Amino acid sequence: MKDDEGNRFSARAARYARVGANVGGAAARIAGARLLGAGDAQSGNAAALARALGGLKGPMMKVAQMMATIPDLLPAEYADEFLKLQCEAPPMGAAFVKRRMQAELGPDWRSRFGAFDHHPAAAASLGQVHRASGADGAPLACKLQYPDMSSAVEADLSQLGVLFALHRRMNPAIDTREVAEEIADRIREELDYAREAKHAALYRRILAPFEEIRVPSVRLELSTARLLTMDWLEGEKLPSFEQAEESARNDIARAIFKAWWVPFSRFGVIHGDPHLGNYTVITASNGSDKDARAIGGINLLDYGCIRIFSPKFVGGVIDLYEGLLHDDFARVMHAYETWGFQNLSRELAEILNVWARFIYAPLLEDRVRTVADGVAPGQYGRREAFQVHQALKKKGPVRAPREFVFMDRAAIGLGGAFLRLDARLNFHRLFNETIGAFSQEALTERQSAALVAEGLDLPA
Repeated sequence: MKDDEGNRFSARAARYARVGANVGGAAARIAGARLLGAGDAQSGNAAALARALGGLKGPMMKVAQMMATIPDLLPAEYADEFLKLQCEAPPMGAAFVKRRMQAELGPDWRSRFGAFDHHPAAAASLGQVHRASGADGAPLACKLQYPDMSSAVEADLSQLGVLFALHRRMNPAIDTREVAEEIADRIREELDYAREAKHAALYRRILAPFEEIRVPSVRLELSTARLLTMDWLEGEKLPSFEQAEESARNDIARAIFKAWWVPFSRFGVIHGDPHLGNYTVITASNGSDKDARAIGGINLLDYGCIRIFSPKFVGGVIDLYEGLLHDDFARVMHAYETWGFQNLSRELAEILNVWARFIYAPLLEDRVRTVADGVAPGQYGRREAFQVHQALKKKGPVRAPREFVFMDRAAIGLGGAFLRLDARLNFHRLFNETIGAFSQEALTERQSAALVAEGLDLPA
């Protein structure tokens, strides 16, 4: 690690001060309102904390957005405010970008590109993306990390406990200790662009047989631990297809379904970031009618938030599906225990089943339907999460196992994408076609071969 990019004490100390002041001030306001019994101040408190986190930019804002997408982790007022946060830091200027590129690729870095746009095409919480072309003229995307992100991450994560401790006092139905550990590990992984390059290569290997799903290749000679250079894949943003013809929307949804379930059910890997911006749609011109665009498939983008599961955990997901499908409570209980839920009574398991039946509902019904009939995208899972929360307040708490966190989050993100598209598919048949004749032993063999080939560690 270069000296100017190290986890310096001074940078870390400055970040601690800002994070502590912002989060601490909002926490004090919330605690005071609760002490005084000001229950109607919930929405105002949520807005105050969201402003504090939004003012920080960087990793803590990313953590807040993650928390907002995990169902029932936060009260509804807080989740709504956190989802409004825009994950866009002020972009680095051209002079700064040049210094950053030189730090990563050396003083002759510019000669290694045919073209390089110093203005970012996109700016996010940990870095920004620049359009470029290689010496061969191929279009490229250069993801460049902001300086001192290691310092910022460690400072922000040190305050993550403040938010979760606050949550436990407000909302004790769910023990969030393992949730905090899981989020911290995933955020740290997102800093390592060399690891992300391996993730992208893993997905190219897994999804190679599916022509309707494209994964960018990585230019390793133009990449470092803080610079990731990949193919630029042309495509249109997913929300622009919300009013397209139903057949087109269904084609997109079918490709997204395979892009998520094939890696998980056959290799134990998920794309853990449900952001709609991580998909673009490959189209072909089909005359002047925009809504009649021919769909050529999807591009799957951004491989920072990838979660690799043990084959045993994947087996639990299949067990829960089979248990719910055949009303086999013993198999359902086995699935929860496999995932790491401890000391579950039958009563607590039935409470969890309220959520499980909601998540699995489109997979259990052998009919064409939307993913959640009659539910608006912004309300997806809200009613069921509230029902579970109220029951757990009386019978819980339940400690959420860390492996469960991103699985649940990604499943909700996937469902939200299907709702935005208003896709109508037979999800039951699509699921069974995708997973095939599931075998934990076969998954173990495939996973081991793929991870070793890409230089990734096997899951514990």
